[in-house]
Amino acid sequence: MPIPKDILAYNAAQSPGDKRICDALCRAIGRGLPGAECKIWHRHPVWFLEGNPIVGYSKLKGCVRLLFWSGQSFDEPGLAPEGSFKAAEARYTDAAEIDAADLERWLAKAAEIQWDYKNIVKRKGRLERLK
Repeated sequence: MPIPKDILAYNAAQSPGDKRICDALCRAIGRGLPGAECKIWHRHPVWFLEGNPIVGYSKLKGCVRLLFWSGQSFDEPGLAPEGSFKAAEARYTDAAEIDAADLERWLAKAAEIQWDYKNIVKRKGRLERLK
């Protein structure tokens, strides 16, 4: 699936070092989740399976954050809990920090282990496990 122009524009708008990180993450996510829909969502690149947000990245002050919405359930080193739901993150300051084997494994788990964020508002903030 080709990368949408708005995601390419997001990556291009970053500093050269952050662009390398974003481009590497974008390519890896595209390979790891080939059937996923991707778009800019809340101003950041996000990939969805059946309307459910799975993974995305965003530029933070001093790093690029890779976020897995259901990542706390992966039980994986290298991912830190983020927020009050089930999300987990990895932060990068250089593209060389991205471990391809870890990222491939995390993406495989992201496709298998999902919490239903798509319906979180309808369920008044309560998450249910999918799959």
